Amino acid sequence: MVPELIFAQAATVGLFIGALLLIVVLAALLSAIEIVNAYEKRALTVFGEYRKLLEPGINVIPPFVSQTYTFDMRTQTLDVPRQEAITRDNSPVTADAVVYIRVMDAKKAFLEVDNYKTAVSNLAQTTLRAVLGDMELDETLNKRQAINARIRTELDEPTDEWGIRVESVEVREVNPSKDVQRAMEQQTSAERKRRAMILEAQGERRSAVEKAEGDKQSQIIRAQGEKQSQILEAQGDSISTVLRARSAESMGERAVIDKGLETLAEIGQSDSTTFVLPQELSSMVGRYGKHLTGSDVKADGESLDSLAFDEETRELIGLDDIAEIIGEIDQEAEMDLEAMEQQAQAIKEGKDTGTVSETETEESIGGIDKDFDSSSEEPTSPEND
Repeated sequence: MVPELIFAQAATVGLFIGALLLIVVLAALLSAIEIVNAYEKRALTVFGEYRKLLEPGINVIPPFVSQTYTFDMRTQTLDVPRQEAITRDNSPVTADAVVYIRVMDAKKAFLEVDNYKTAVSNLAQTTLRAVLGDMELDETLNKRQAINARIRTELDEPTDEWGIRVESVEVREVNPSKDVQRAMEQQTSAERKRRAMILEAQGERRSAVEKAEGDKQSQIIRAQGEKQSQILEAQGDSISTVLRARSAESMGERAVIDKGLETLAEIGQSDSTTFVLPQELSSMVGRYGKHLTGSDVKADGESLDSLAFDEETRELIGLDDIAEIIGEIDQEAEMDLEAMEQQAQAIKEGKDTGTVSETETEESIGGIDKDFDSSSEEPTSPEND
């Protein structure tokens, strides 16, 4: 019984030791294998001594005595808490910012600084307050890019020693105190009212100028229209007056000619052999005779310029009718002359005992022939009446 009991106890202890050894081996294997992500690097220390940086992938390290520290190699965002500062013109402001950093050297970040994120955040806070304190209120509100560039410049030198690169700094808000904001709102409101009044005044002035210009153009156009109307009216009156005068003159002359022709017709029907024609009648017949015969009047051997009438004037004064009348008068005159020649021949033969002598009768007949020939061949020009 005793040996069997001892053997059973020994088997139990062996199983326990084997299980313990298996656990130790598994733990050692797990501790010796370090898996690093692609965006990370890890600092390895063995017994507290820095050994190396573990690259992404599977890394074997000494088990149980090794320790690793992870560093994210991607760009990281640090939120800078809201800071209160006093500007150079003694205006209180509050501002916050965002800093974008990236670990460039994990060994420096591990050995040179305790916690690089906290260090960069605290440094950004103090730098932000210093930059705002060196600027006036208007500059802090208007020159965001200048503030960002200055903070980044101030952070570059110390962070380079830590293996950290500051990629960008962005100031999100810069807010003055409530009293300053209220004063700025009043100032902005007053400025906007002033601009509105200026724009309104400029609009009214421009409207007045445009209205005056429109009235001026309207008056000019109206004056030009009235002037043109007066000119046309005056021209119409002038033309009307000339036409009336020409019509009256032509009608008067035509009446005189008609009367003279009637007289000639009566003379032609008379039994007398002696005719006395007024100078005005012979001159009038001479003026219009050129239109009937196409000849010019000659005075002292010189040709005078003939007067040409257009169709409207000829119709107005009745020249065509006068030509027909003159033609009829010529025919009657020729008939009367034949009778007068027969009568004169009878007187010569002693058949008629009239009081008129043969010499006077021949002179009268010759004068009549001469007058009719001159009236039909050489009319007097109207320009030399």
